[in-house]
Amino acid sequence: MNLSYILNELGEERENYFQAIAPPIVQTSNYAFKTVEDLRRAFEDEMSDYLYSRGIHPTLDILRKKLAALDDAEECLVFNSGAAAIFAAVLAFVKSGDHIVSVRNPYTWAQRMFDNILPRFGITTTYIDGSQIQHWQNALQPNTVFFYLESPNSWNYSIQPVSEVAGLAKENNIITLLDNSYCTPLYQQPLSFGIDLAMQTATKYISGHSDTLGGILCGSRRLLKKIFDTEYLAIGSGIQPFNAWLLIRGLRTLPLRLQRIFHTTKQVIRFLKQHPKVEKILFPLDESFPHYRLATQQMKDAGGLFTFVLKTPRRDDIVRFCESLQHILMAVSWGGHESLILPKCAAIPPHEFDSSREEHRYIRMYVGLEEADYLIRDLENALEKI
Repeated sequence: MNLSYILNELGEERENYFQAIAPPIVQTSNYAFKTVEDLRRAFEDEMSDYLYSRGIHPTLDILRKKLAALDDAEECLVFNSGAAAIFAAVLAFVKSGDHIVSVRNPYTWAQRMFDNILPRFGITTTYIDGSQIQHWQNALQPNTVFFYLESPNSWNYSIQPVSEVAGLAKENNIITLLDNSYCTPLYQQPLSFGIDLAMQTATKYISGHSDTLGGILCGSRRLLKKIFDTEYLAIGSGIQPFNAWLLIRGLRTLPLRLQRIFHTTKQVIRFLKQHPKVEKILFPLDESFPHYRLATQQMKDAGGLFTFVLKTPRRDDIVRFCESLQHILMAVSWGGHESLILPKCAAIPPHEFDSSREEHRYIRMYVGLEEADYLIRDLENALEKI
């Protein structure tokens, strides 16, 4: 399906709302029915009709159609955050006594679920270096039912051999979920590699404006219907009409923003790689990256997120650098119009900082929509302070 058609026309029946170019925000909690039979059908399949806006509503329907088409999926569900999407997807397919295999150091709230919530119900998780198919094979147990992937992840950009992992899962009747927030469906389509559930946080690139949250699951209608009928409705984590409308707005410029961001990111990385105070760059499409070849096979391009390591053993230098930036903001998340920096040491008590552990010196940077020279000057001035 043509990308321009998906972003600008798919799902938008303008003759139904006064030929308005922008779709309306249908801000209602409830829907009326003229016949008992119509109401009965809505109760029978709430995913295919409008009954109560905790489930499906007209503004959301437009968004779902576009997002499913981008992932070449049969169906899509949109949640009020990425964490909610992960939680519902995992919970729908595990039961007491089951086992999960996850990539090491996954997204914080995925790991909190694996470590703090699921063990209450007798569900265990094994964490692995997911870069080799053998590690997935070795982690298999008779009760393994779920594989959790992030390719790339959002700190060291570890890549998994997605097709091989998906094939192993299918051989063993295991459900697979891949967090595709780093790439979006424009740069990587997990379902095309055999993954069951493609997840992304819409808070990032889909929104693009740092003004709303959202989480996306795409996959077969069979799997998404199972999630919708249980976890989606029971948890009540569906997205609201205004937030869905903001995500539709963000989709309009998604390709243009990603192209601009990727172009600028390459210039910023080029500057940092040659700077004497920078020890290392981690970026999946840089030739120095350990999984570079696999990344180029699975990803069409990359966005604006990368990590660099300062050439210093001192935490104070990292702090001074981050606090000396005048235009690049210090914050979590990514994908908006603004460039961001996030030092790993901010999540580590100062007395536990260990410069010999490279990850303690990680500085994650997201490149937004500013001019490359503007960002480079800010980085250069801050580097002079250490």
